[in-house]
Amino acid sequence: MSSQSLKTAVFAFGAPLVVIASLVSSFAAANPSGAGYDNSELATAIRIQKVGTVALQGGERKIRSGADAYAAQCSACHAGGLVGAPKFSDAAAWGPRIGKGFDALLKSAMGGKGAMGPQAGGALTDLEVARALVHMANAGGAKFAEPAAK
Repeated sequence: MSSQSLKTAVFAFGAPLVVIASLVSSFAAANPSGAGYDNSELATAIRIQKVGTVALQGGERKIRSGADAYAAQCSACHAGGLVGAPKFSDAAAWGPRIGKGFDALLKSAMGGKGAMGPQAGGALTDLEVARALVHMANAGGAKFAEPAAK
């Protein structure tokens, strides 16, 4: 290999290495905290935080009335009769269900029926589900008494 070829080969491979090394050096000097990361306690806490959280509701929440429980959850389907839900105040739809009695209606609401999940979707307490059920059934012609808190 000639001297000229050797110089060309060294320059062709060496020059890019020198340029890369100088860029890395200048970047490291401009970012002394290391590779662009913020190493403060807050930044570390944000990077290692859990993906999800659980929020527990306090036991002091006021128990909703039937109308309030219906408005909070049940109306999403029952107001418009979505996915087979009996429409609010539709006596023809509620009549056969009312005929089975309150306990059968409550069992369906608590266990789930059709597209409705167990406990009428899960965001209400058992008492609130029962109260919402009484509210809907009474609007459809029933004469159930709203359950009282124990």
